[in-house]
Amino acid sequence: MNRPNILIINPDQMRADALHHLGNEASHTPVFDALAKEGVSFRNAFCQNPVCVPSRCSFMTGLYPHTKGHRTMSYLLRPDEENLFSDLKRAGYHTVSSTRGDLMAGQFRKYHKKLIDEYLMFSHVKTPATLVKSKRGEKGSDTFFSFFDGIIPENRNGREIRNIDDLCVDSAVRSIRKRPENKPFFMFVGLNFPHPPYQIEQKYYDLIDESRLQTRIPNIADGDGKPKMETGLRDALGVSVWDEERLRDLRRTYLAMCAKVDTQAGRLVDALKDEGIYENTAIIVVSDHGDYTGDYGLAEKCQNCFPDCLTNVPFIIKPPKGVPVDCGINENLAELTDLCATVYDIAGIGCKRQSFSESLLPCIKDRSAPHRDYVFCEGGRLAGETNCSEHNNLTDENDLYAPRLLLQMKEDGTHTKAAMIRSKEYKYVLRLYEKDEFYVLSEGERFNRIDDEAYQPVVAEMRRALLLWYMRTCDIVPQSYDDRFTDEFMQNNIASVGVPLFVAKAATGVISLTGKMPSQLIGVLRKKFRL
Repeated sequence: MNRPNILIINPDQMRADALHHLGNEASHTPVFDALAKEGVSFRNAFCQNPVCVPSRCSFMTGLYPHTKGHRTMSYLLRPDEENLFSDLKRAGYHTVSSTRGDLMAGQFRKYHKKLIDEYLMFSHVKTPATLVKSKRGEKGSDTFFSFFDGIIPENRNGREIRNIDDLCVDSAVRSIRKRPENKPFFMFVGLNFPHPPYQIEQKYYDLIDESRLQTRIPNIADGDGKPKMETGLRDALGVSVWDEERLRDLRRTYLAMCAKVDTQAGRLVDALKDEGIYENTAIIVVSDHGDYTGDYGLAEKCQNCFPDCLTNVPFIIKPPKGVPVDCGINENLAELTDLCATVYDIAGIGCKRQSFSESLLPCIKDRSAPHRDYVFCEGGRLAGETNCSEHNNLTDENDLYAPRLLLQMKEDGTHTKAAMIRSKEYKYVLRLYEKDEFYVLSEGERFNRIDDEAYQPVVAEMRRALLLWYMRTCDIVPQSYDDRFTDEFMQNNIASVGVPLFVAKAATGVISLTGKMPSQLIGVLRKKFRL
């Protein structure tokens, strides 16, 4: 069977509403827009955790973060966890990955190298943050924890500054050109940007039409019913005191970073076309989570809050030739968990392991096909569950992430475990130690309506749906069966299980050794008592 190639382009921290074809008239994403026009772009696609590692562990396995405990940046996939790489390699694919995956546990690198045939290698390069002097300002200023650095000056020698993503794409292009001729490839290109700090070259900044920037969501206030994590970040980051002009500059810079990612994706598309394999390659663009980008007076992200700006992400699928496509924007609710089953369908392979992924191929073929009624996202920790507070990542109180990590370490419910359920009309967030949240999405997510009596029936219905989701996805049982007894166990313990009486009955024909007994037990008994 001539299976298609599969290319996944995975920008880090890209909001869905950063894409021009999804309504952002200020943005510049012509490559992604063209892929959406030729394939399908899911407007209502949502991640399952608002930070990278848990989200990636989820969409690469088709399991939810809670199913196997992937709720922290410091717990990644281990050898016993099947994923897209292992499944596609088993199906005969040449597997390729960028070294920056935020997916595989580092201590098992020897095992994971067996899953990945080729890494996108590149020489070390300093990121723009180290090429130019940071514009953080003095400690205690409203810029120190803002993640904002703005325009990157031109390099003194006149050459364009090339960051680590540029070199990763260089390596991916080389891999496409030198691909094996006897098998299809599965390539995962995990990019670092538009992850903050917010900084970009002038030429990309100039691509963004400032006059068409979308209106941001206003700053939250203490009486809005928001969780402690968001109010804590509001007070700690300093962005909430900025005037609108400065906030517009931050958002324009972020969109310019997205424009550069779009340009890099264009190089991959061009390489496929140059090699004559574009039509036989499925191209999937998917981000792991979004970014506040000034909304609510916040920057960056946090791990247990679920506004659309963090959870609604790009999910574009351009299928290979031969797959019927109802092209354009699809309004169905979709989850990133759906990536696995969709890839398996496109590749024409089965997946024997259990997952909660639901193929999007019917929606790709016909936008009127139903898919999900709800999507889910989750994060946070239990009281005392300090291994999920990510405190081990805090080595310097001046680190950009210090405010977030210090808030996570609090034992007052700030980092409470929480789960989101979202329909097209409503969003409900169950919080373990804090007040729940409820939003009527046509009104936005500025004010928590959980106490509004008019919506209590909807809240009750969504709470029940959330419980059923947890029940259905709380664990998975391995496909293989374990032996209940071993020869060694039976040899050491045979007298304690009433074997002499058993043997006596067997000798007189009262019972048969060929009944419903484990084969190992029968063998041990025959050998021990010469039956």
